[in-house]
Amino acid sequence: MGYVNYGMCVGLTMALAVLTAPFCAGVTDPRDVMALNSLYISLNFPPLEKWLSFGGDPCGDSWQGVFCVFSNVTEIRLTGMNLGGVLADTLGDLESVINISLSGNQLTGSIPESLSRLTQLLDLSLNNNHLNGGIPDAFHQFTGLINFDLSANNLTGQLPPSTRNLSSLYSLHLQNNKLSGTLNVLEDLHLIDLNIENNLFSGPIPEKLLSIPNFRKDGNPFNTTVIALPPTAIPPSIAPAPTFQAPGDQADAPSAFEMTNSAKAKKFWTTKRVIWVALSAAAILCALGCSLFMWRYCKTRRVNRDAEKNTGTYKGPGEKPNYKNSPLQPSGQVEEVSKEPVVKSQDGHGVDSRRMVSSPRPQDEKLPLPPLPLPLVEKVTVKPLAPAEVTRRSSPSTNVISSSVSVFTIASLQQYTNSFSEGNFIGEGLLGSVYKAELPGGKLLAVKKLSNTVSQRQTDEEFLELVSTISRLRHGNIVELIGYCNEHGQHLLVYDYGGNCTLHDLLHSDEEAHKKFSWNIRIRVALGAARALQYLQEVCEPPIVHGNFKSSNILLDEKLIVRVSDCGLAPLLFSGSTNELSEGLLTAHGSGAPEFESGSYSCQSDVYSLGVVMLELLTGRKPYDRSRPRGEQSLVRWAIPRLHDIDALSRMVDPSLDGAYLAKSLSRFADIISRCVQWEPGFRPPMSEIVQDLLCMI
Repeated sequence: MGYVNYGMCVGLTMALAVLTAPFCAGVTDPRDVMALNSLYISLNFPPLEKWLSFGGDPCGDSWQGVFCVFSNVTEIRLTGMNLGGVLADTLGDLESVINISLSGNQLTGSIPESLSRLTQLLDLSLNNNHLNGGIPDAFHQFTGLINFDLSANNLTGQLPPSTRNLSSLYSLHLQNNKLSGTLNVLEDLHLIDLNIENNLFSGPIPEKLLSIPNFRKDGNPFNTTVIALPPTAIPPSIAPAPTFQAPGDQADAPSAFEMTNSAKAKKFWTTKRVIWVALSAAAILCALGCSLFMWRYCKTRRVNRDAEKNTGTYKGPGEKPNYKNSPLQPSGQVEEVSKEPVVKSQDGHGVDSRRMVSSPRPQDEKLPLPPLPLPLVEKVTVKPLAPAEVTRRSSPSTNVISSSVSVFTIASLQQYTNSFSEGNFIGEGLLGSVYKAELPGGKLLAVKKLSNTVSQRQTDEEFLELVSTISRLRHGNIVELIGYCNEHGQHLLVYDYGGNCTLHDLLHSDEEAHKKFSWNIRIRVALGAARALQYLQEVCEPPIVHGNFKSSNILLDEKLIVRVSDCGLAPLLFSGSTNELSEGLLTAHGSGAPEFESGSYSCQSDVYSLGVVMLELLTGRKPYDRSRPRGEQSLVRWAIPRLHDIDALSRMVDPSLDGAYLAKSLSRFADIISRCVQWEPGFRPPMSEIVQDLLCMI
């Protein structure tokens, strides 16, 4: 996404003050005070130190189990305190809380729906209580939740639909409840620990869940078999199964085994059996009709294909369409793209898919039929002020990640960016300029206008293939591609407005925000960035190399949630001069892996770049800084000898942290960095291992 104006970072200062980690005395936010007062009352006034039913200063007076950041409550840890009562609805007013642990108590009642406002939660543990009722459908914005434990309660009902929005969830414990329904809402989550034992879940288990490393499912009435179709015919000579009567009826009815052969024959042709035979016959006729239809369809398709070969327009398997000689050639008109899923299933197998590109054509023009009928898709047209024109085509919902893409005209983007004015200019990157755009409804977008040099390296077909790939990337820590523009030789990518500021600006430009950039926040930022790379490397099929991973491509929104930009643009980076790009990455940014100098780059190269970003978080220094002495200009070369020396490590920590971190946490972070910046790519750890190590530090 490139660089962001430094002035845009000023608004993050207040957010940083809220999330800065260790405790600092001060007057607690009145809303948090009232929320804790209500919680204290709803828990029946338990003997908790310094807690009050009215007023008080939870942060300043260090209430038992309450942890704060400046004036805001960020954690409530009251595990195993034998607390009774219910959870107050005002619990949702603690909007800065990131950890609620109330496990091992005697809580009753239901889980309040007000939890939907706790969008910053990382850990929610309510296990080993007596909570009842259903799980509220309150997780639409819980993209950061990592651990969720509701085990050993009396919860009933089905899993709410919003459970599928828990994109960062790694551990989910629901065992020993009375939950029912299917597990379909869990199949697209990236879980590594799932326990649903001793519930009432039914239906088949989604295949993706079976690949979860730690999946415990015993004690549920799952149906793991496929229900067989009824037989097409039942010979009369075969005796029916014995008929079982209720105990009270057995004295009045003869046993089935005592029936005579003639009685059995009469009993066989019951009304139900006649209906089944008729339905079976109808099914056979239907199958024959479908077979005849498919035979005629394939024959027609073969004739069309032969005709195409004779005219020279046929494209065999593996060939790409020639837009220059095809009615599908991109013009200045609205285009539509239907995308295929890029994410592999949990069992590691790729998912077959197909892509279609079309543009308006004359009514009398006839094109050959597609190989198979495509499902209908919904088309929604956005009508901004003339002459702007935008058309969206949504892909059908599937059991993998689906995506949508919009096609913008040059005229519409000029309208939304005020003709790409300087006032809307965000920054300049390796691939082009970025501008802020505002739709008529007020929604903000970021438009990346690829430079002429980059655009000229790609044909329109190659650009559309790139759009098809990156538009399918769906992850909470990746900037979402909204659409694109391909007109008059111009290639533009339109993204969701991913954040107010970049990590580079927060660390190296905004001094006020930098001072409040706490240790805990830095670990969370590193975790968000690592998750984005893990998704690209271990979920996408084939794996996607970022190729330009650096702090200026890590965006942070007002809640300091990480959004990584420029994902999937490696083909554009590698299409030019490798030496020129290598110099740009290694010299100007200092974030490129050593092997890039030889022209090679892989997923493990992105691991190295992540290590550089974490070094920035650790030291507060730039990856490459010409203003420093020669031996300190390259951050990696300067830092590596110091990472395993505890005294040297303490001296290299960002001074703005002022010692507000645990020595053990510092050592573990340094160890992760050391493994990431290994000279040989093969010695660097996989991203899943890095994510796990960072999770242990939260």
